[in-house]
Amino acid sequence: MEPTITGLRVLRAIAERGTFTAAAAALGYTQPAVSRQVAALERAAGAALIERSAAGARLTPAGQTLLRHARVALDAIAAAGRELSGAEATIEPVRLGVYLSAGAALLPRALSTLRRRHPHIEVITRDGTTPALVRALRAGTLDLAVISSRPPHHPPDTELPRLRLQTLDEGALRVAVADPGPFSGLGALTVADLTDADWIAGPATATEPLLGVWPGLPGHPRVRHHARDWLTKLHLVQAGCGITTVPEALAPALPPGILLLPVEDAGSVEQRRTVLAEPPGPRPAAVAAVARALGGPA
Repeated sequence: MEPTITGLRVLRAIAERGTFTAAAAALGYTQPAVSRQVAALERAAGAALIERSAAGARLTPAGQTLLRHARVALDAIAAAGRELSGAEATIEPVRLGVYLSAGAALLPRALSTLRRRHPHIEVITRDGTTPALVRALRAGTLDLAVISSRPPHHPPDTELPRLRLQTLDEGALRVAVADPGPFSGLGALTVADLTDADWIAGPATATEPLLGVWPGLPGHPRVRHHARDWLTKLHLVQAGCGITTVPEALAPALPPGILLLPVEDAGSVEQRRTVLAEPPGPRPAAVAAVARALGGPA
């Protein structure tokens, strides 16, 4: 028995999404159907391809080897489909992922530059958390990703070979508060100010972090509203429904009625890097052009 195209797509989706449930949702399958595809793929490969745990699903070394070849096969099939459908041969697609708060400040400028200088490049974007974007790079469904890093700035995953990383920007984490509001006259905050605050944060899962609450806040932060996208978070802040954390780089895109305040307790400064990540190996010219537009290396 040989691996099927469907089985290879399932393997890539699990590597990208981190769980059987999320892979099934992305592909439009049921979870039992995904499990059957994995079982058939493992029989064809003669080896265990996926390890399951409470934290999610990870590819075994054999699974990573098969995925490396599956990416080539699936990309070739996609390219053949574009050619057969009569898609413009001169258009070069580049798949770009951006972490959830970076798009508003970074993408418009970069995409505007690309349209002027490289009209033949079609950038297809998606947002996500840093762990999700790193998985997508490894799965081969993204060519580049703009991710977030915090000290001590370890590599974003433990797989080998390492992803290629380049720092684009660095700044402090801030707290977004309503203006006017209970914190707007302070100029700066302390951890004590934050302890009893109402927070607005993205929902956490076993494989994704809680985004929006000040890191390391003691006790159990009171999260009143959960929202993934930053526009919703910021408008909830503006309406006085709570506060949320925001990287400095987002300041130019803030709606009116919001202040960004530092947290000035000793040891409480939270630095964040915006990092361009890509898989190791040769870089196509179109991918290099997108990296330059984002401010990365040529």
